[in-house]
Amino acid sequence: MTDPLELDRQLCFALAATSREVVRLYRPSLEPLGLTHPQYLVLLALWERSPQRLREVAERLYLEPPTVSPLIGRLEAAGLVTRSRSASDERAVDIALTEAGIALRERALAVPGEVVARLGYSIERLERLRDELTSLLDAAHGAN
Repeated sequence: MTDPLELDRQLCFALAATSREVVRLYRPSLEPLGLTHPQYLVLLALWERSPQRLREVAERLYLEPPTVSPLIGRLEAAGLVTRSRSASDERAVDIALTEAGIALRERALAVPGEVVARLGYSIERLERLRDELTSLLDAAHGAN
């Protein structure tokens, strides 16, 4: 008889353990850039569009603004982003890339390929997996 509470049968365990291990594979590529993985995710969102409101960045990363704010603070201290009160809504904080933040994107272009090489999976396989995980994320987010 199969135990429904067996650790290796749990989706949450497989996702959590896989996430930790995959994020660990990013470290050798991110350390020379002076970034942690969460900071990298914030910059990925800003490289798509800058400036953005703090709340928009948080929503894009499926995080709460109080979780993202310290990440922004460290990126600001590193000279990669600026924070300013929105001209149209003084309750909102606008986050914008600095010239250094924009320039870092060029160096970061190598990161995805380096991680793919460490994993040893084909791009096609990783894209299928990403699409499945994105679909699972959408379903989980919609179930709340």
